[in-house]
Amino acid sequence: MPNTTDTTPFLTHFDGHGQAHMVDVGAKAATHRIAVATGCIQMQPETMALVLSGSAKKGDVLGIARIAGIQGAKRTSDLIPLCHPLALTRVALVFDIPKDSAVPTVVCTATAETVGPTGVEMEALTAVQVALLTIYDMCKAVDRGMTITNVKLLEKHGGKSGHWVAAD
Repeated sequence: MPNTTDTTPFLTHFDGHGQAHMVDVGAKAATHRIAVATGCIQMQPETMALVLSGSAKKGDVLGIARIAGIQGAKRTSDLIPLCHPLALTRVALVFDIPKDSAVPTVVCTATAETVGPTGVEMEALTAVQVALLTIYDMCKAVDRGMTITNVKLLEKHGGKSGHWVAAD
């Protein structure tokens, strides 16, 4: 067990013997928790044209990526070994295509919510990654050079640590 009187940061997924374990959240209060994450995928102009026109060979790229992101959030505890399975109350994904970007880019922002004893940061981050990977999968036949970048947590609300917003 970590020394709770020590102010040195510690990794909660390791016990006092250095063994990985699932954090016990049984004594934590169930509160409304929200996390927002983002990430980007950059592609060739021709690929973006296919995405925007809805004429990609596999169908509506952004529509399918949205569903995949929601599914990814729901399956986070299956993918990340020490994550708790959560009863998500909401998962929403928004795609934006900045007009001023030098390289054609799709920005994905995911919001995950729950009422429970632990946060939803991993679910929001997983939603973004799975959505962006789905865009890659659907477009790789015409552009294998797509790049997924800048995946990060933007904000979280709820729980003992309260409200947190990324510095940039």
